[in-house]
Amino acid sequence: MASSSPSLMFTVRRCQPELVAPATPTPHQLKPLSDIDDQDGFRFQVPIIQIYHNQPSMAGKDPVEVIRQALAKTLVFYYPFAGRLREGPDRKLMVDCTGEGVMFIEADADVTLYQFGGEALQPPFPCFQELLYNVPETEEITNTPLLLIQVTRLRCGGFILATRMNHTMSDGAGLSQFMNTWAEMARGVKSPSIVPVWRRELLMARDPPRITCNHREYEHVPDTKEGTITSSYDNDNNMVHRSFFLGPVEIAALRRLIPHNLKYCTTFDIITACLWRCRTKALQIEADEDVRMMCIVNARARFNPPLPVGYYGNVFAYPAAITTAGKLCGNPFGYAVELINKVKREVTEEYMHSVADLLVIKGRCLFNTVRSYIVSDLSRAKFRNVDFGWGDAVFGGPAKCGAGAFPGVSYFTPGKNAKGEEGIIFAIGLPDEAMERFAKELNDMLRNQNQPQTSGANFIMSSL
Repeated sequence: MASSSPSLMFTVRRCQPELVAPATPTPHQLKPLSDIDDQDGFRFQVPIIQIYHNQPSMAGKDPVEVIRQALAKTLVFYYPFAGRLREGPDRKLMVDCTGEGVMFIEADADVTLYQFGGEALQPPFPCFQELLYNVPETEEITNTPLLLIQVTRLRCGGFILATRMNHTMSDGAGLSQFMNTWAEMARGVKSPSIVPVWRRELLMARDPPRITCNHREYEHVPDTKEGTITSSYDNDNNMVHRSFFLGPVEIAALRRLIPHNLKYCTTFDIITACLWRCRTKALQIEADEDVRMMCIVNARARFNPPLPVGYYGNVFAYPAAITTAGKLCGNPFGYAVELINKVKREVTEEYMHSVADLLVIKGRCLFNTVRSYIVSDLSRAKFRNVDFGWGDAVFGGPAKCGAGAFPGVSYFTPGKNAKGEEGIIFAIGLPDEAMERFAKELNDMLRNQNQPQTSGANFIMSSL
């Protein structure tokens, strides 16, 4: 359950939004995004929130000024962020490096960190629209600032940094790199420890483009059963957003459900498989309907030679594990774990080039959203460890689940529960009744109740 009370009310006083430009002149260039970057599935704004304690050693320093000045210095190195996206022929996106700057808001709130939930902070955050004001006409993908930032001082001396990024520019790893440079500048460093690298041509489609791998994540299939998923998601007002915490005890409980030959599976595989099953049951999808789990896979290390250190574009795929709802929920838990583990291994350098080629051939199409679920592990992005001089954040990660108009996305972030235990926090959005069923299914799995007996011999395998 979310630790921060959804009923919490507070007042935020904001200054007029302003543009923060690079501290010194930067090149005026036209820089195309890669063919991975500008697909339909990335054409949305992603909000990140970082919440910081008061730090006695920083007494007399204003976080707003420190962060604003450091931002201007950071944009000298990451100057494309100070530009504007333009759309060219065939919907190709490119950055017009105009140096205009990013949108910045200074604010104060009459609330304390303790009122937000103290140490055990989890999304959704109350009144988030007050912590990141949606400046009119800045949500468009083109011709608007690529970053929207609000720094809100809290009554206790802490502060909240909320950042909204145009996802076509960077993925979680790229944004983390930008933020760590920003934090270095705030701490007085003159140049970044990791030099940013553009090189978006490395993920452009080949000439001629050729699809060499199976990409079922981009299949377009009809939503044959109204009310199962997509029609339930047409109106986000029908959705309930809730966070859950999984610590070492809960993860160990899930590991007990898998056979010995799958013990090598990662914590990501196990949690993702658990959420997929619980969510599918909660939505009451009919047994013969296909369901998709699309796992975000960071492909940086899968290139040979590796992509340059400092590359901050999008370098991930979301291969689809597919089965029927009946097989997913009727088989032992290890069945789902094995499907996810297998599909993650399919992402190679060739797979990424094949994705880029597919996107050019098919017009930068959107991923499949019918009975689909996407899970992304952002624990390695370490947003909580971005230190502007006030130490680690109490919470750092996405402010909510979902991706653009598609709410069927959950993010894993590290965090604490009310007892101070470290673990994984994930947020999920579901219709109200489905959320109650999801919580029950998850609780049953963690207590190892009502689960099919684990046996590698009785898997009803589906074709991938």
